[in-house]
Amino acid sequence: MNISLIGYGKMGKEIEKLCMQRNHNVYSIVDPRLNTDLKLLEGADLAIEFTEPRAAIHNIRYCIDRGIPVVSGTTGWQSELEPLKQYCLDHQGSLFYSSNFSIGVHLFWKISSQLAKLMDSQDAYQLGLHELHHNQKKDAPSGTAVTLAEYMIAASTRFHGWHARETMDFSSMNSIPISSERKGDIPGIHSVEYRSAHDRILLTHEAFSRSGFVEGVVRAAEWLKGRKGVYGMDDLFSKD
Repeated sequence: MNISLIGYGKMGKEIEKLCMQRNHNVYSIVDPRLNTDLKLLEGADLAIEFTEPRAAIHNIRYCIDRGIPVVSGTTGWQSELEPLKQYCLDHQGSLFYSSNFSIGVHLFWKISSQLAKLMDSQDAYQLGLHELHHNQKKDAPSGTAVTLAEYMIAASTRFHGWHARETMDFSSMNSIPISSERKGDIPGIHSVEYRSAHDRILLTHEAFSRSGFVEGVVRAAEWLKGRKGVYGMDDLFSKD
């Protein structure tokens, strides 16, 4: 495929390497540090978008309007995601979005969802989520942590929302607390903790590098080719 990259930071450079390894052509690169002209995307088979929240919506709409399938992993703008998904459907576009493309994280979300079901009636245990990332990450909580909370909320009758906390906190209310920490060059650590007066249950996913994210992104791009609609990681790993 002729794949265009929107965003050429650390993720963009890793995606470029894997695209070339899998015999895809990097058709064009659009990045504020190189070239901001989105017209460079025209003629591409697909675009992969990893930029910033304020730019993502404009970039994705541009692709949809021109019939360019787009895979996006930009986080920090989830409140605008549902209207954009509807825009894609209304314009018969192709969008694959996930806050995290790691296969391990996808499984972690699923396992956490099952844990939430099991713990739903265990009122003695209070829940807290924690995420730790490199000090260059701008959004907090991370998109991965927000998606994690959403999976658990959907599986539970105890919780109806989430809220950000500066320190690790445990809630007896109906909102899941998420604490965030930024230091070093940590790719990402996410933890689910249920705690009672007597013990705790701790479930953690730790990324060792960005390689797992990048593999998922390119797999999503290959999967999206020829499809119309809005998709996510559940679709990529569906048996259908």
